[in-house]
Amino acid sequence: MNWSDVGNALFGGVSQYGAILELVQNSVYAGAVLGLVGGLIGVFVMQRDMAFAVHGISELSFAGAAVALLVGVDVVSGSIVGSLIAAALIGVLGARARDRNSIIGVLMPFGLGVGILCLSLYNGRSATRFSLLTGQIVSVQSEQLGWLVVIGVAVLVALLLIWRPLRFDSLDPQSAAARGVPTTAVSLAFMLLLGLIVAVAVHIIGALLVMALLVTPAAAAMRVASGPLSVPLLAALFGFVSAVGGVLLAVAGTLPVSPYITTISFAIYLACRLVGARRDRTTRAL
Repeated sequence: MNWSDVGNALFGGVSQYGAILELVQNSVYAGAVLGLVGGLIGVFVMQRDMAFAVHGISELSFAGAAVALLVGVDVVSGSIVGSLIAAALIGVLGARARDRNSIIGVLMPFGLGVGILCLSLYNGRSATRFSLLTGQIVSVQSEQLGWLVVIGVAVLVALLLIWRPLRFDSLDPQSAAARGVPTTAVSLAFMLLLGLIVAVAVHIIGALLVMALLVTPAAAAMRVASGPLSVPLLAALFGFVSAVGGVLLAVAGTLPVSPYITTISFAIYLACRLVGARRDRTTRAL
């Protein structure tokens, strides 16, 4: 590996950028939807302290996609089934934080083991197997784009419908239960929505790095804002910039999209953390 190889990996496609971008425009659209919805749902992930759950669901989503790839059925469908199974198990059995973490700890190695087993038995292209773990800008085919967008929009609409009770339950579950909010149903509904959006994320950024779009944008927004409207809007913006920006940068080279998305997402978080820390120092000084 020399500097020429690095430059080619990062910028080898610049001369044909327009043509390549046209080929991967499906990923741009899917990434835009994922960034917006992922940022919004990530706010509740942070408020409910469920960042670990995102990773657990992604492992079962990866397992479902790997099984589907092995048996020759639609990978998106397999990913969705795996995500929903994991989300339902965590939502039903993990009402308390201690139970939830133990269940996730059990599901993660099981899902990863099943996925690795299926990929080991798969005789197709190695790039296809690798993309399930780290994402691939050309992994979203035309026939899959419709489903990914429909899922993202459906999750967004459902999230908006349960927004108020979900926010109440996320911030003060005891008071929400006392006020008659069906906390169990709300929690299970949220977990299923999270499972669906994780399934979408696996096809854009890979199973190992989904938290870059479902956790980091919301964590960044919470460092610089605190309002009930400003935090979700900022989180959605940060998610959109990370996902779409990552795809647009990846087109210029030969690297997978995931390093670009995670780097942009982390850079936004770092900048917000610095801004938040400076603001806190200024407030204390006054």
